[in-house]
Amino acid sequence: MTLTRRNFLRANGATLSLPFLHSLAWAEGAGEVNTKPSKKLVISYIPNGIVRRCFFPGEEEATLPDFIGGFNADKVKEERRYKHKPGIYPLELTSTMQPLTEFANDVTMITGLDRTYKNGQDVHAQGASCYLTSVSPEQAAALDMRHPNGRTLDQIIGDRLGQSTVFNTLEISCNGFTAGKEPIEFDNISWYGPGKIAPSIREPQKLYDRLFMRESYRQHVADVTDLVLADAKTLSGRLAQDDRRTLDEFIEMIRGIELRIEKMDKLLADVDVRVPKNEVLPRGEYIRLQMDLMLLAFQMGITNVSTFMLGPERWDATLMYEGVFDKPVQHHNMTHNQKGEGYKELQKIDIFHMQQYAYLIQRMKDIKESDGSSMLDNSLVVYGAGLGDGATHQYYDLPMIVAGKAQGQIKQGRFLKMPSGTLNSNLWLTIAQLMGVEMNSYADSNGVISDLWT
Repeated sequence: MTLTRRNFLRANGATLSLPFLHSLAWAEGAGEVNTKPSKKLVISYIPNGIVRRCFFPGEEEATLPDFIGGFNADKVKEERRYKHKPGIYPLELTSTMQPLTEFANDVTMITGLDRTYKNGQDVHAQGASCYLTSVSPEQAAALDMRHPNGRTLDQIIGDRLGQSTVFNTLEISCNGFTAGKEPIEFDNISWYGPGKIAPSIREPQKLYDRLFMRESYRQHVADVTDLVLADAKTLSGRLAQDDRRTLDEFIEMIRGIELRIEKMDKLLADVDVRVPKNEVLPRGEYIRLQMDLMLLAFQMGITNVSTFMLGPERWDATLMYEGVFDKPVQHHNMTHNQKGEGYKELQKIDIFHMQQYAYLIQRMKDIKESDGSSMLDNSLVVYGAGLGDGATHQYYDLPMIVAGKAQGQIKQGRFLKMPSGTLNSNLWLTIAQLMGVEMNSYADSNGVISDLWT
């Protein structure tokens, strides 16, 4: 094997890119090398809003919302707004945020964010498909803009950061249903350009195939792990102790992912045909598998930017939240029935989603990069929704959490209470600048959230 700075394992036409290994750089005679990791960005999305009284500090006794259809939530905006005095405060972990307890110094909560809208496109479809464009189709037409469904924030940042990666961006969804129940706008938040959706990848096997381009050699090998183990064993003997541990962990991660994909495929294959197959997929296992595949793409330098939908908007389908409910439930339907004890059942899904976010944060803290820092140190991991509440379908008081330090640019462990009505596009502009993109405006932004910076 020739040791090169590109750090590949190759066999029979298959290629596996490795994480940075100092031993390989020194073996090339490079001496002191620039090992500063690339910045990474994850924009994760939760569907159907959130139970406000359990998420926003101080709203525990707030009135439970009645159902408000369409775009009528704006009519009660002022009376239902989150009441707060703008400023920077210590982070408060509400009941829904309890899974983040051990990560209190790694995250910042932001309140007061609104997204402007105009009647037209379905409220759920607009919540998802306009999440990263920040203006609606009708607004865009009136303003003669190429938004929304123009080039979304992730694609713009990917243009800037994707010069050294295989893919500028990676789009992932944890829908699980192979049959379409809604138009594609309900299950995607990324757009290449006007009318050109960047379809998210829902099946772990397809995502795995995309990362390893397995289609080109599927007939030659059973799996990537067996393909590279022999080469990896030879390589390991030439590495320093820390690099051997890094390589072993990397190979073990790939092996584990393949075994988890096989387990999920077998689960679906063994299901009684009278039961809709997709309902039995354990959502926690499924989401974490998709997350690990995304992190593998980061480690291998395949991409530095990813969108990640924890579920589709609306999509009236029953899904299995293992460890939460005894049988599959409909998330969207539950958001419309929060009165009485209904909100407590719905909050269980919010907590479940927060647990998956906590898993992602922990995994990124555990993964060490070329300079010894963690992947989370070099990343921004956004967690939010396109709707402020699933019962009212509101576009104001949007839930938002940001994790990671973007290489020391953000001070975490805070609660930023922005003035009510702060445009969500201001946050997107801030994220772009933190990721190193030189731009002064985005969509309908009118400034940046300067308090995010250290």
